[in-house]
Amino acid sequence: MDKKQNTTDQRPTVWVGHIAMHTTRITESSEFMQSIGMRLVTSDDDFALLELRGGTHLVIINDPDSELIKGSFDLMVEDIDESHAQFLELGLEPGEIERGNIHDSFEMREPGG
Repeated sequence: MDKKQNTTDQRPTVWVGHIAMHTTRITESSEFMQSIGMRLVTSDDDFALLELRGGTHLVIINDPDSELIKGSFDLMVEDIDESHAQFLELGLEPGEIERGNIHDSFEMREPGG
C-alpha cells in the first residue's frame, strides 16, 4: 500500500500517544493529575490511565522499585495565570510563574516525586 502524506494537511505525521510515569504512590499521583485537569480512563492497583487534551494518555505505573527521580514534561494550558491561581487554591504549591521570550512557565511536583 502506497502511503502518501496528505499535501493539504500540514500537521506532522507523528505525535505522542502515551507518556509513562513510574511511582510508588499510584493513587496520590492519579488524584493529583485529575486535580490539574486530566480525565481518568481506568485504573487498578498496578496502573492508572489518564487522558490529556488531544488524545495523549499518561500511564501511571505502580513500581515498588522506583525511586524519586527528577523528570519532567511540559503540560500546556489555555491561560497560565488562571491555571496557576487555580492550582494555588487547590493547595498544589506551584512555583512562581517565569515569564519567557517564547512562553511562560512554572514548575510543580506531583506526590510521587
